Amino acid sequence: MGMPRSFLAATAGTAAVAVAGALFLAPGPAAAAPGPDRPHPVREGAGRDTGRDATPVDGAALRALEGTAPELRKEGGYPRRTVLTPPPVDPADKSLKLGLAPYHSLAPRLNALQRLGDRVSVEIAGRSAGGHELYLVTVTAPESAKEARDQERMRELIENRPATAAGDRHIKAAYKTPVLINNNIHGNEWEGTDAALNLIEELAKAQDAKSAGLLARNRIHLNVTANPDGRIAGTRANANGFDLNRDFITASQPETRAMRRIAIDKQPAVMLDLHGYVNGTLIEPTTPPHGENYEYDLFLKNAYANALGMEKAVNGLGYTPQKDGVEPAVIPFRDQQEGWDDWPPVFTPQYMPFHGAVASHTIEFPMAVNNAQYDSLPVAELRRRAAINTDIAGAAMRAALAYTDSHRASVLADQIETFRRGAAGEAQRPVSEQTVPGVPGIGPEDVYTTTFPRAYVIPSGVRQRSATAAARLVDHLVANDVRVERARGAFRLAGRTYQAGSYVVDMHQPKRGIANVILDEGRDISADVSTMYDISGWSLGLLWGASVDAVERGRLAVDGRPVRAAAPTGSVARHGDLELRLDDPRELAAVNSLLAQGVAVRRTAEGSAIVPGSARGRAEVLADRYGVVFRATEQRGTTPLRRTRVAAAVSAGELFALREMGFDVVPVSTQVLNAGFDWSAADALYVSSGLDRTRLTPAARDALDRFLAGRGTGVVASGAQGAAFNASAGLLKARAVAGNGDANGVVRVVDSGGRVTAGAPRHTFVYSPLWFTDLGGSARAEQWYGPGNPLVSGHWRAGEDGRGGPRDAAGRASVVSGTSADGASVVLFGTEPLFRDHPKGVFAQVGRALLMR
Repeated sequence: MGMPRSFLAATAGTAAVAVAGALFLAPGPAAAAPGPDRPHPVREGAGRDTGRDATPVDGAALRALEGTAPELRKEGGYPRRTVLTPPPVDPADKSLKLGLAPYHSLAPRLNALQRLGDRVSVEIAGRSAGGHELYLVTVTAPESAKEARDQERMRELIENRPATAAGDRHIKAAYKTPVLINNNIHGNEWEGTDAALNLIEELAKAQDAKSAGLLARNRIHLNVTANPDGRIAGTRANANGFDLNRDFITASQPETRAMRRIAIDKQPAVMLDLHGYVNGTLIEPTTPPHGENYEYDLFLKNAYANALGMEKAVNGLGYTPQKDGVEPAVIPFRDQQEGWDDWPPVFTPQYMPFHGAVASHTIEFPMAVNNAQYDSLPVAELRRRAAINTDIAGAAMRAALAYTDSHRASVLADQIETFRRGAAGEAQRPVSEQTVPGVPGIGPEDVYTTTFPRAYVIPSGVRQRSATAAARLVDHLVANDVRVERARGAFRLAGRTYQAGSYVVDMHQPKRGIANVILDEGRDISADVSTMYDISGWSLGLLWGASVDAVERGRLAVDGRPVRAAAPTGSVARHGDLELRLDDPRELAAVNSLLAQGVAVRRTAEGSAIVPGSARGRAEVLADRYGVVFRATEQRGTTPLRRTRVAAAVSAGELFALREMGFDVVPVSTQVLNAGFDWSAADALYVSSGLDRTRLTPAARDALDRFLAGRGTGVVASGAQGAAFNASAGLLKARAVAGNGDANGVVRVVDSGGRVTAGAPRHTFVYSPLWFTDLGGSARAEQWYGPGNPLVSGHWRAGEDGRGGPRDAAGRASVVSGTSADGASVVLFGTEPLFRDHPKGVFAQVGRALLMR
């Protein structure tokens, strides 16, 4: 019996093309491939963060600064029904205008879908920053508890003993291939959610043999909306103002951590991430550069073939430029030269291969309905477009399921092979027409591989710069499913002696790719391509404040035990006054907590905090909470530290990082100041975006200038807008020189040992880097870009005029401090020390600048 699509047709309206028969009937012929004159798609959201999308809010949206998502259920069979509690109806939900499903309708609809039969299960995968439940749906044929345990046993065997799994006949015959469909990660790219709901209902009702076979051989997991906050508000970002599709390596947001948990627990072999809006429909794989830590030959083989099937399905719907405004689909690997790359692992489809996906895709629907279009187009036109996008999203989903099902044996074999190569420590296979037959156009520009070290060591004791930072890094590795061991005794490796308690990451492990992504320095790819979509460098080994050693080769003979969590690092000296270094964000959080409790804390000349012994009890609580060390000291300190209330015109990531360090922050902007702002509630001002002094009303400018004239006021400014603010307000004499605005990555720096950068790591992060010359008055350099070419990893070219490259920045001041003529303490950053809440090891530079005013 054929399966009806009446529900989908009803929601898609006249734009839908009815498909008769079973769910997986072959679509019509594909349209002609786009030619070289097709315009290059413009990606939304690239470039230096400005904080435009949303202003993070207090309360529920800011809880859980760190942590992991709850583990998904592994016990019991399928279905695993959850009775969801519907949230209150929200008539302001932005989905409604488009004729799409508002968030408040999802729980009742999913409850009803679970009641349709025995194929649909719903789990709560976590909560969003704004407190909304995240719904994970699994559609599969029923399984007894025993059968589900067998599936889990096979999944673990595939990851943990892949060589054995490769020859396991039971796995080949009985393992259900996991597929993940991720929807609505950008909140104002709605339609994937609606297509997913339609698909769930179709599969729940289907009576044809082909659909039944699909569900017997596969588990289909659907993250219904990855960003309910943004779906409701009509914003790209979540309630904390974060673009979740830039957060996968940092994992600062609860939604990202939930998706990471899904990836680890479900281990999808094929994955789709539904987005908008690029016309024609964009279907990855991507242009170069390709992530060097992937098993890219296995990935490209499947991703390209799956893309062809999705392209055929999308074009086969019959939409045309003339009739509907819909262009034929685009596959960047085939149709573009550069600019849509998969180099950084911050995006969902670029993160998933590290957990076993051998095909993962960004899908961009064609018809824009967000931003200016949402506000200006007639409702009827918006709904027509949304219906087309929903139809196209559904076609891509069905085609991907058909590919997975028809290629189940090879997809599964390639997932196993991915893990097997890692466990065996084998070299990657460069892509070529020989290693990836059937994929046309492979050239040297597509070859990106790396040589994995034999191991990484995160030392303990005197070789470790920061035990607090080391513990954070270890916990992050474990959260990403990387195997870490802690040495029971001292050992030697590659000519170095390490103390007991050091952490070892053996790179002969199934998920070596994500381990290397996190710990490796990365690579300078400036010469490889002329343009990049987003960031090009991200090394946590260099940016998170811990000492990390790469061991290139040698025999590992370390007596260690597996690590589930880093060992506690907090401690408090038993006698005397206490010294707390301020080199880490957790140390800043601890000292801000003491100041908030009224403890009299003083600072030393080099920037440590001196805590009186009378506060030892409070220090013990904070040492346990943050893992920080209070050492005994005889120093008295030079100057009292005061609680700093910060008015901040910053991006969402910077605001989040400031609050992570325990600062009391109120967001401000040009608009906020023009509406009237009480400066008595602030001690310091941080400017990086959203505040233009020249656009303030006379009254607002006067109020600001009176604040800046107060002695003891602190001003921190970063980036081009911060430098412009400094110049407009006449604070420090320093000429800001802009590097290439697209440049970004990890750079070497040299610090002066001053109060702001003392103890800082030798690396930091830049995006649209600046440097400072012609210092006058009290201005002095706190930090400089390293000599030669300071770029370690990333993409930083000179501009077309030959200027603005990394060699122009070499030896120039990257951080400047001083005192204004009116006595305000001013620090200027040409770097990005708080970028997207990511470079944890350099947060303290900003924290010190704000505290030590």
